[in-house]
Amino acid sequence: MSSKPLWLRAAPFIFVGLWSGGFTAVRLALDYLEPLTMQALRYGIIVVVLAPLALLLRLRVPNRATLRVLVVMGLLIQSLYFAGTNLAQAYGVTAAGLALIIALNPILVALLSPWLAGQHVSLRGWVGLLLGLAGCGTVILSGNAVHVEGWLGLGFALMALAGMVAGTLYEKRHGLPCHPVTTNLVQYAVGLVATLPLAAGTESMHIDWSWGLVGPMAYLIISNSLIATSLLLAMIRAGEAARVASLFFLIPPLAAIIAWVGLGEAMPPIGWAGTALAAAGVALANARKQG
Repeated sequence: MSSKPLWLRAAPFIFVGLWSGGFTAVRLALDYLEPLTMQALRYGIIVVVLAPLALLLRLRVPNRATLRVLVVMGLLIQSLYFAGTNLAQAYGVTAAGLALIIALNPILVALLSPWLAGQHVSLRGWVGLLLGLAGCGTVILSGNAVHVEGWLGLGFALMALAGMVAGTLYEKRHGLPCHPVTTNLVQYAVGLVATLPLAAGTESMHIDWSWGLVGPMAYLIISNSLIATSLLLAMIRAGEAARVASLFFLIPPLAAIIAWVGLGEAMPPIGWAGTALAAAGVALANARKQG
């Protein structure tokens, strides 16, 4: 029996499902407001909800070392990564195409882990990572629905990728245990402070208040920001950075499926083969030696 608690063993499956749906939720929300305005609204709501909860629970203020880590992670993930994903889709990158670019995360993390996180990837792990990358490549090449339009959108997608890679490695090297309410409150407050001036300076900040905005925004706040992000940080602290990052290979195929259902971005049959290949790669990269 695994010594890991049940929630941690279930975390990879929950994380992949919730994170994959975020790309489609962003695309749907962009019909009602601009990308950075969406991010500022999202973070503002989270802070307004979590601040009273932190007071009610009488949570202690983190020590200086923990606070420093939370601030850096707020800048790398909540600011850089999420701003990049929002702006990339606003400038023409499809949900599945963006997910594929972010799926380069495992390879980059594996390459940098020995120097920045003190962790090495086994030969079996590398085979799994390469299989996962091949599966993602099969999905992206399987049809016109999974594509990138324009250099600016691609640039923002690469910005998001850089934020995720840096955040994964930094959390693994420096991350400290902290109450999830405190973790989310500090990180999203940092994200709000970083995002709001940019939104005010570059966008009209007009919001089309409509019922069509409620579903995507609720998903982004609850499923993507609170649950999935908390699970990601917990998994990074509990396991090797490269193994956790390999989960991102499952996201492009699942994101493509969700986009197919929610946005009509159809995926041809060969894309399903790529999905199976990516899943096999993740299973191999995450397999542990027995005995």
